[in-house]
Amino acid sequence: MPIIRASDIGSYLYCHRAWRYRKDGVESENQAELAAGTELHQKHGLKILSASLLRTLGLILLLAAVLTLTAYCAAQL
Repeated sequence: MPIIRASDIGSYLYCHRAWRYRKDGVESENQAELAAGTELHQKHGLKILSASLLRTLGLILLLAAVLTLTAYCAAQL
């Protein structure tokens, strides 16, 4: 009995004909579009990664500023 994965169910629900073609090993005719879509997703993933890193850096700098301000205020007392 073959293993049924969640991605198989999602693919079948989206388009049962495409799911059957993929299961039968039929090659897609729009390879250029698929390659362009893959490249677009990779670029988008890099943008998301850099945005996440910049957000983390911003939070670290904010924490450093708050700690510096707290130390300064404590020294003034």
